[in-house]
Amino acid sequence: MIYGRHPIIEALQSGTPMDKLILQQGVRGDFERDIRKLSKKNNIPLQVVPKERMKTLTSGNHQGIIGFLSLLQYYRIEDVLPMVFEKSESPLLLLLDGVTDVRNFGAIARSAECSGAHALIIPKKGAAQINAEALKTSAGALNIIPVCRESSLMAAIEQLQMAGVQVFASDLQAKKSVQQMDFVGPIALVIGAEGDGVSQPILGKVDDTFIIPQKGETDSFNVSVATGIMLYEVMRQRGG
Repeated sequence: MIYGRHPIIEALQSGTPMDKLILQQGVRGDFERDIRKLSKKNNIPLQVVPKERMKTLTSGNHQGIIGFLSLLQYYRIEDVLPMVFEKSESPLLLLLDGVTDVRNFGAIARSAECSGAHALIIPKKGAAQINAEALKTSAGALNIIPVCRESSLMAAIEQLQMAGVQVFASDLQAKKSVQQMDFVGPIALVIGAEGDGVSQPILGKVDDTFIIPQKGETDSFNVSVATGIMLYEVMRQRGG
Protein backbone atom coordinates (compact mmCIF):
# COMPACT_ATOMS: atom_id res chain seq x y z
CA MET A 1 0.00 0.00 0.00
CA ILE A 2 1.17 3.53 -0.77
CA TYR A 3 -0.63 6.77 0.01
CA GLY A 4 -0.29 10.51 -0.36
CA ARG A 5 -0.81 12.65 -3.45
CA HIS A 6 2.78 12.99 -4.65
CA PRO A 7 3.77 9.31 -4.15
CA ILE A 8 0.61 8.14 -5.95
CA ILE A 9 1.04 10.54 -8.89
CA GLU A 10 4.72 9.58 -9.25
CA ALA A 11 3.84 5.87 -9.18
CA LEU A 12 1.14 6.32 -11.83
CA GLN A 13 3.38 8.40 -14.08
CA SER A 14 6.16 5.81 -13.85
CA GLY A 15 3.80 2.93 -14.72
CA THR A 16 4.07 1.15 -11.36
CA PRO A 17 1.65 -1.86 -11.46
CA MET A 18 -1.34 -1.36 -9.16
CA ASP A 19 -4.36 -3.49 -8.28
CA LYS A 20 -6.59 -0.51 -7.48
CA LEU A 21 -6.81 3.08 -6.28
CA ILE A 22 -9.00 4.30 -3.43
CA LEU A 23 -10.07 7.96 -3.66
CA GLN A 24 -11.74 9.76 -0.78
CA GLN A 25 -15.26 10.99 -1.46
CA GLY A 26 -15.35 14.76 -1.84
CA VAL A 27 -11.87 15.21 -3.32
CA ARG A 28 -12.19 17.69 -6.18
CA GLY A 29 -10.12 19.90 -8.44
CA ASP A 30 -7.05 19.28 -10.56
CA PHE A 31 -5.87 16.38 -8.42
CA GLU A 32 -9.11 14.43 -8.88
CA ARG A 33 -9.02 15.02 -12.63
CA ASP A 34 -5.37 13.91 -12.81
CA ILE A 35 -6.09 10.74 -10.81
CA ARG A 36 -9.05 9.79 -13.00
CA LYS A 37 -7.06 10.44 -16.17
CA LEU A 38 -4.00 8.47 -15.01
CA SER A 39 -6.04 5.55 -13.62
CA LYS A 40 -7.85 5.25 -16.94
CA LYS A 41 -4.62 5.50 -18.92
CA ASN A 42 -2.98 2.79 -16.78
CA ASN A 43 -6.14 0.63 -16.71
CA ILE A 44 -6.30 0.70 -12.89
CA PRO A 45 -9.68 0.35 -11.11
CA LEU A 46 -10.62 3.50 -9.17
CA GLN A 47 -12.96 3.28 -6.18
CA VAL A 48 -14.45 6.30 -4.39
CA VAL A 49 -15.15 5.72 -0.68
CA PRO A 50 -16.23 7.82 2.35
CA LYS A 51 -13.63 9.42 4.64
CA GLU A 52 -14.47 6.90 7.37
CA ARG A 53 -13.48 4.03 5.12
CA MET A 54 -10.11 5.64 4.43
CA LYS A 55 -9.39 5.72 8.16
CA THR A 56 -9.86 1.96 8.39
CA LEU A 57 -7.23 1.42 5.68
CA THR A 58 -4.43 3.54 7.12
CA SER A 59 -3.75 5.91 10.00
CA GLY A 60 -1.17 7.75 7.91
CA ASN A 61 -1.59 11.08 6.16
CA HIS A 62 -3.18 9.67 3.02
CA GLN A 63 -4.32 13.08 1.65
CA GLY A 64 -7.42 11.46 0.18
CA ILE A 65 -5.75 8.78 -1.96
CA ILE A 66 -4.48 5.24 -1.37
CA GLY A 67 -2.96 2.85 -3.89
CA PHE A 68 -2.58 -0.94 -3.63
CA LEU A 69 0.50 -2.14 -5.43
CA SER A 70 0.22 -5.22 -7.64
CA LEU A 71 2.36 -8.31 -7.19
CA LEU A 72 2.66 -8.71 -10.95
CA GLN A 73 2.59 -6.78 -14.21
CA TYR A 74 -0.73 -6.70 -16.06
CA TYR A 75 -1.03 -6.99 -19.84
CA ARG A 76 -3.62 -6.21 -22.50
CA ILE A 77 -4.97 -8.60 -25.14
CA GLU A 78 -3.23 -6.63 -27.87
CA ASP A 79 0.08 -7.28 -26.08
CA VAL A 80 -0.37 -11.06 -25.97
CA LEU A 81 -2.06 -12.14 -29.22
CA PRO A 82 0.66 -10.90 -31.61
CA MET A 83 3.30 -12.82 -29.63
CA VAL A 84 1.26 -16.02 -29.88
CA PHE A 85 0.69 -15.69 -33.62
CA GLU A 86 4.38 -14.83 -34.18
CA LYS A 87 5.31 -18.17 -32.61
CA SER A 88 2.90 -19.90 -35.05
CA GLU A 89 0.92 -21.27 -32.12
CA SER A 90 -2.83 -21.59 -31.85
CA PRO A 91 -4.05 -19.21 -29.12
CA LEU A 92 -5.52 -20.69 -25.97
CA LEU A 93 -6.88 -18.04 -23.61
CA LEU A 94 -9.07 -18.11 -20.51
CA LEU A 95 -11.60 -15.39 -19.66
CA LEU A 96 -12.60 -15.36 -16.00
CA ASP A 97 -16.17 -14.15 -15.55
CA GLY A 98 -16.86 -13.43 -11.87
CA VAL A 99 -14.16 -15.66 -10.38
CA THR A 100 -13.47 -13.82 -7.10
CA ASP A 101 -12.09 -16.56 -4.82
CA VAL A 102 -8.32 -16.17 -4.69
CA ARG A 103 -7.69 -19.89 -4.20
CA ASN A 104 -9.82 -20.83 -7.21
CA PHE A 105 -8.06 -18.11 -9.19
CA GLY A 106 -4.65 -19.47 -8.22
CA ALA A 107 -5.65 -23.06 -9.01
CA ILE A 108 -7.01 -21.99 -12.41
CA ALA A 109 -3.76 -20.19 -13.18
CA ARG A 110 -1.79 -23.31 -12.25
CA SER A 111 -3.86 -25.55 -14.54
CA ALA A 112 -3.72 -22.98 -17.34
CA GLU A 113 0.06 -22.67 -17.24
CA CYS A 114 0.50 -26.46 -17.07
CA SER A 115 -1.77 -26.84 -20.10
CA GLY A 116 0.06 -24.32 -22.25
CA ALA A 117 -2.53 -21.53 -22.09
CA HIS A 118 -1.18 -18.22 -23.30
CA ALA A 119 -2.98 -15.81 -20.96
CA LEU A 120 -5.71 -15.25 -18.40
CA ILE A 121 -8.13 -12.41 -19.09
CA ILE A 122 -9.87 -10.76 -16.13
CA PRO A 123 -12.23 -7.77 -15.84
CA LYS A 124 -11.12 -4.57 -14.16
CA LYS A 125 -13.93 -5.01 -11.64
CA GLY A 126 -15.31 -8.21 -10.13
CA ALA A 127 -12.15 -10.31 -10.25
CA ALA A 128 -10.15 -12.02 -7.52
CA GLN A 129 -7.40 -9.96 -5.98
CA ILE A 130 -4.02 -11.28 -6.97
CA ASN A 131 -2.47 -11.46 -3.53
CA ALA A 132 0.06 -13.68 -1.77
CA GLU A 133 -2.49 -16.45 -1.30
CA ALA A 134 -3.36 -16.50 -5.01
CA LEU A 135 0.34 -16.65 -5.90
CA LYS A 136 0.91 -19.48 -3.45
CA THR A 137 -2.07 -21.50 -4.73
CA SER A 138 -0.88 -21.03 -8.30
CA ALA A 139 2.46 -22.68 -7.35
CA GLY A 140 4.30 -19.90 -9.17
CA ALA A 141 2.17 -20.03 -12.34
CA LEU A 142 1.05 -16.41 -11.91
CA ASN A 143 4.69 -15.38 -12.24
CA ILE A 144 4.79 -17.08 -15.65
CA ILE A 145 1.43 -16.81 -17.43
CA PRO A 146 0.39 -13.29 -18.53
CA VAL A 147 -2.71 -11.82 -16.90
CA CYS A 148 -4.64 -9.37 -19.08
CA ARG A 149 -6.86 -6.91 -17.23
CA GLU A 150 -9.62 -5.48 -19.44
CA SER A 151 -12.31 -2.88 -18.77
CA SER A 152 -15.05 -5.11 -20.21
CA LEU A 153 -15.17 -8.86 -20.87
CA MET A 154 -17.84 -8.23 -23.51
CA ALA A 155 -15.48 -5.92 -25.37
CA ALA A 156 -12.64 -8.41 -24.86
CA ILE A 157 -14.72 -11.17 -26.47
CA GLU A 158 -15.46 -8.94 -29.47
CA GLN A 159 -11.76 -8.13 -29.78
CA LEU A 160 -10.85 -11.82 -29.73
CA GLN A 161 -13.51 -12.74 -32.27
CA MET A 162 -12.32 -9.99 -34.62
CA ALA A 163 -8.83 -11.49 -34.34
CA GLY A 164 -10.12 -14.91 -35.42
CA VAL A 165 -10.35 -16.45 -31.96
CA GLN A 166 -13.49 -18.47 -31.25
CA VAL A 167 -14.91 -18.01 -27.75
CA PHE A 168 -16.58 -20.94 -25.97
CA ALA A 169 -18.25 -21.27 -22.59
CA SER A 170 -19.36 -24.09 -20.33
CA ASP A 171 -23.13 -24.07 -19.69
CA LEU A 172 -25.27 -26.64 -17.89
CA GLN A 173 -28.01 -26.08 -20.50
CA ALA A 174 -25.75 -26.73 -23.50
CA LYS A 175 -26.48 -29.61 -25.91
CA LYS A 176 -22.90 -30.50 -26.86
CA SER A 177 -20.44 -32.18 -24.53
CA VAL A 178 -16.93 -30.85 -24.10
CA GLN A 179 -15.62 -33.85 -26.08
CA GLN A 180 -17.71 -32.84 -29.11
CA MET A 181 -16.12 -29.39 -29.36
CA ASP A 182 -13.33 -28.47 -31.78
CA PHE A 183 -10.55 -26.97 -29.70
CA VAL A 184 -7.75 -27.27 -32.25
CA GLY A 185 -7.99 -23.77 -33.69
CA PRO A 186 -7.55 -20.41 -31.93
CA ILE A 187 -9.90 -20.45 -28.92
CA ALA A 188 -10.75 -18.73 -25.67
CA LEU A 189 -12.65 -20.47 -22.87
CA VAL A 190 -14.92 -18.49 -20.53
CA ILE A 191 -14.71 -19.64 -16.91
CA GLY A 192 -17.79 -18.70 -14.86
CA ALA A 193 -18.19 -17.84 -11.21
CA GLU A 194 -18.46 -20.56 -8.59
CA GLY A 195 -22.17 -21.37 -8.20
CA ASP A 196 -23.50 -18.87 -10.75
CA GLY A 197 -21.55 -20.00 -13.79
CA VAL A 198 -21.05 -17.80 -16.84
CA SER A 199 -23.30 -14.72 -16.85
CA GLN A 200 -26.17 -14.55 -19.33
CA PRO A 201 -24.83 -11.53 -21.28
CA ILE A 202 -21.56 -13.38 -21.85
CA LEU A 203 -23.37 -16.58 -22.86
CA GLY A 204 -25.22 -14.53 -25.46
CA LYS A 205 -21.93 -13.30 -26.89
CA VAL A 206 -19.89 -16.50 -27.22
CA ASP A 207 -19.60 -18.58 -30.40
CA ASP A 208 -20.78 -21.83 -28.80
CA THR A 209 -21.42 -23.54 -25.47
CA PHE A 210 -20.77 -27.02 -24.11
CA ILE A 211 -21.44 -29.09 -21.02
CA ILE A 212 -19.06 -31.21 -18.96
CA PRO A 213 -20.79 -34.59 -18.45
CA GLN A 214 -21.27 -35.73 -14.87
CA LYS A 215 -23.04 -38.59 -13.09
CA GLY A 216 -23.49 -37.48 -9.49
CA GLU A 217 -26.22 -35.36 -7.93
CA THR A 218 -24.06 -32.33 -7.15
CA ASP A 219 -24.91 -29.34 -9.33
CA SER A 220 -21.52 -29.05 -10.98
CA PHE A 221 -17.78 -29.44 -10.62
CA ASN A 222 -15.77 -26.91 -8.64
CA VAL A 223 -14.74 -24.11 -11.01
CA SER A 224 -11.02 -24.89 -10.85
CA VAL A 225 -11.67 -28.61 -11.38
CA ALA A 226 -13.98 -27.85 -14.33
CA THR A 227 -11.27 -25.64 -15.82
CA GLY A 228 -8.78 -28.48 -15.55
CA ILE A 229 -11.16 -30.81 -17.39
CA MET A 230 -11.65 -28.30 -20.22
CA LEU A 231 -7.93 -27.65 -20.55
CA TYR A 232 -7.09 -31.35 -20.59
CA GLU A 233 -9.56 -31.84 -23.45
CA VAL A 234 -7.85 -29.00 -25.35
CA MET A 235 -4.47 -30.67 -24.80
CA ARG A 236 -5.84 -34.04 -25.90
CA GLN A 237 -7.23 -32.64 -29.14
CA ARG A 238 -4.04 -30.71 -29.87
CA GLY A 239 -1.88 -33.74 -29.26
CA GLY A 240 -0.29 -32.30 -26.13
